[in-house]
Amino acid sequence: MDEGIIALILAPLILFIIFVAPIWLILHYRSKKQVSQGLSAEEYASLKELAEKAEQMTDRIKTLESILDSEAPQWRDRA
Repeated sequence: MDEGIIALILAPLILFIIFVAPIWLILHYRSKKQVSQGLSAEEYASLKELAEKAEQMTDRIKTLESILDSEAPQWRDRA
């Protein structure tokens, strides 16, 4: 192999190993750590609030469906 070709292959490889790979590894394991830590207290509170709102909406939908069932029994067939 020609020394010029080796230099063309070796230079980017060395730059990758020195600069890109360490930064890539640091960012990768930092993101893994954040995922494994779970939810923060604020995120947990938001999630709990959203779950409560979803439960309230479910109850409202059931109530509306029961009202529609009693007042317009064919409403489900219209869709």
